Amino acid sequence: MAYSNFTLAKVYRQFQLKERRERLFPEVERIPLSDWLRQSLDIAQRSVLLTEKAKSERIVSPILFEFKERHGSLFEVYSGVNLNVDAENDLNGECDFLISFESSYVIQAPIFSLVEAKNDNIDLGLGQCVAQMLGARLYNLKEDRHIPVIYGCVTTGEDWQFLTLHDQLVTIDTRRYYLNQPEELLGVLEWIVGQFVGVISEE
Repeated sequence: MAYSNFTLAKVYRQFQLKERRERLFPEVERIPLSDWLRQSLDIAQRSVLLTEKAKSERIVSPILFEFKERHGSLFEVYSGVNLNVDAENDLNGECDFLISFESSYVIQAPIFSLVEAKNDNIDLGLGQCVAQMLGARLYNLKEDRHIPVIYGCVTTGEDWQFLTLHDQLVTIDTRRYYLNQPEELLGVLEWIVGQFVGVISEE
């Protein structure tokens, strides 16, 4: 079994997780888009994007790599990498996207997992996302990187649902973000980064 086979009910039951729903982010700063990203998203919105792969290439990847460009080598965005940490508990398989500390050919310390929603249904992707967040936390512990909160997101490309994992508590944001306000999406990613600045400086 891989991450993609987890439902939310299964991952909660198997790992004895609790759920809470609340606003995760305050009023975030709206980050201006670069000309490149604005043009990329304009082209995407005029295109026929029928598959998850197409939306990933045309919408999700440009937003994440714009975020990376703002931070140089501080973070890395990995696409389609395997995060095999605990096969016995099914925490293995491919991740759509991971954001990790440091730019390296080897994943250093994942802090954010993004899952492409299946059949444009965000709810169906939440279990996979939580499982990948658990995998990221376990990976960090094995590498002696103690990061208390792991962030996650499930997206259709147009709709973005964020969540966190802290101890045994999954918190799902009561607000969703949308592609028609990409400045807010970048603002959320920047807010998440801000939570890890102290962690980076202490290591």
